[in-house]
Amino acid sequence: MMEKVMQLNPIHSRHHVLWVFIIVHFSLLLFSAFSADIPPRKILNGEKKKSRKVELHREDNRVFIDNGLVEVTIENPSGHLSGIKYKGMLNVLETRNNNNNKGYWDIVWDNEAYDKLATQHVKIITETDELVELSFTKMWDITKDHGSSVPLNVDKRYIVRRGVPGLYMYGILERQEDFPDAHMYQIRIAFKLNEDKFHFMAVSDTKQRIMPSQEDRDESRCQVLAFKEAVLLTNPTNPQLKGEVDDKYQYSTENKDNKVHGWISDDDAVGFWVITPSNEFRTGGPHKQDLTSHVGPTALSMFVSTHYTGTEMDVLYKKGETWKKVLGPVCMYLNSASWDEARHYRKALWNDANRQLREEIQSWPYNFTASEDFPHAQQRGEVNGQLLVRDQSLDKQLMQAKSAFVGLAAPAYAGSWQTEGKGYQFWTQTDNTGRFTIKNVRPGEYNFYAWVYGFIGNYKLNLKITIQPGNKINLGTLIYDPPRNGPTLWEIGIPDRTAAEFFIPEPNPTFVNSILNHDADKFRQYGLWDRYSDIYRDGDLVFTVGVSNYSKDWFFAHVPRLIGNETRATTWQIKYELQEVNKAGNYTLQLALAAASYAEVQVRINNPDANLPHFTTERIGYDNAVPRHGIHGLYRLYSINVPGNGFQRGNNTIFLTQTRCHDSFEAVMYDYIRFEGPAV
Repeated sequence: MMEKVMQLNPIHSRHHVLWVFIIVHFSLLLFSAFSADIPPRKILNGEKKKSRKVELHREDNRVFIDNGLVEVTIENPSGHLSGIKYKGMLNVLETRNNNNNKGYWDIVWDNEAYDKLATQHVKIITETDELVELSFTKMWDITKDHGSSVPLNVDKRYIVRRGVPGLYMYGILERQEDFPDAHMYQIRIAFKLNEDKFHFMAVSDTKQRIMPSQEDRDESRCQVLAFKEAVLLTNPTNPQLKGEVDDKYQYSTENKDNKVHGWISDDDAVGFWVITPSNEFRTGGPHKQDLTSHVGPTALSMFVSTHYTGTEMDVLYKKGETWKKVLGPVCMYLNSASWDEARHYRKALWNDANRQLREEIQSWPYNFTASEDFPHAQQRGEVNGQLLVRDQSLDKQLMQAKSAFVGLAAPAYAGSWQTEGKGYQFWTQTDNTGRFTIKNVRPGEYNFYAWVYGFIGNYKLNLKITIQPGNKINLGTLIYDPPRNGPTLWEIGIPDRTAAEFFIPEPNPTFVNSILNHDADKFRQYGLWDRYSDIYRDGDLVFTVGVSNYSKDWFFAHVPRLIGNETRATTWQIKYELQEVNKAGNYTLQLALAAASYAEVQVRINNPDANLPHFTTERIGYDNAVPRHGIHGLYRLYSINVPGNGFQRGNNTIFLTQTRCHDSFEAVMYDYIRFEGPAV
């Protein structure tokens, strides 16, 4: 039976349109009359409000979840996110891309192979008026998948909630005991946004601007610099960006600060934001740096990577070891500015995204997830206590560990949390009295770790802490004895695990990225390593204790020096005077490094030509912090014992030679150097 179609007579249609116009016009006049005294509301259309129930629709190869604010389309059964409809935008994702290149998980594993975790089955976990949760799964089969996909069982979850303009995503990844060895260097979710719409990127309060397009990074429009990620825009589609540098690593952020970032479509005054309310599932602790958003337009949710750590990050999963981890949930939030905010819509969208972040943090751990592998608040525990510092060379009394970073991570050695890549970590900062509370800790076994601003070294409590659902553990008063062998004779820098306090030069004006104009971001400008050769043309750095100022006279990175087309090893000198020398005593050079990449630091005392150094770090580090525009990588501390007969009364010199010089990026960054006299 054919469906009947009603058609209007053209003449009647025109009359119909006329009457509709008259009625609508009259209604608007009435609305204006009644609302004339009502001031315009400063409201974001993305804010929560009453909306219709969440609905789920299915087709053979697609699944739709619609809550009246957003409509999410997921490819079935691959689990790739292929569409997000919001406001007047039919798809905020790039429609010209294949479905596996719009919104997707991926893993970089053995031999740098990519696996986008395409799944094979879909299951409805929850379907109510308030929420829909879907599960897309794949079980790894050694007979079919060996060598072609990462040995991993995958469960990708999508959640759409009533009244929330966005979606939540999390993954449950599992390795069984008989799975073969595998490295998983990177695990993330990537979003490729609509290239015609999203041009303005916001990563922090200071890092915001109109960005180059993906086309601008083509060879015809840019010059590739020292590495493929960094380009100089020579003929960009937006002429205002000509002469600027673009490099995705310039937008990196520490885990503790990587909470919200995203893009704005100026045409629609619409924002797309990646919100991460917790770092418990990220690796490497609070100071691990990682990517955020970058040219594409691309927005990332990073879970695991070797960025700024190199292969020292524990990413090897061995046969015989079982492993299971929940990554996320993270929130993809959309918002739009209302008509009365048109003049300041970017600021309004950014502020609203941060408001939503605060709301997500307050709601953590979420109570709407259905997986038993994600414990809710009542299934978690809490640890509290107080941390004090004992360093009698500074103060005879115990000192309060103010604003110290304290956390729980997998049991291992002090400082191991920097390279711990498989478990969960929970961090907070102490108050002004050293007291702390670590909340919402998942059940499991942990060690307690800490580091204290202004003091060298790492703290570990030699006690295994077992968290059970609902328990609260009071560790009491803990005392940290930072490394020290004698009184301070002199020091350079601040023990803060970064090189930020040292001299950071102005960038070469040819290689500037204007998004980094704030002082706090200055170290991320391109090519700062080459400025050392510009400044120290005739010889290497010489620092005189009591005369030199480390913020002006100590270069932030110990890099090779470029002489002509040749890079050469560099030797820095620390000159100081000793009024007295205890020939029978032992002195200590505390050498704290903030970063190291394929480097070696040799220490010589008063004789730069000695065949054998007094001390060498040997070859250390893979963190690549210099070319990736970091101000730190992994923290290292060397307590170097020096017999007193190596010194002389009067003038002395310590020579620090960074011996590796195959390229400009074999370098170290110093955190802090302290010279201690013999123990009193």
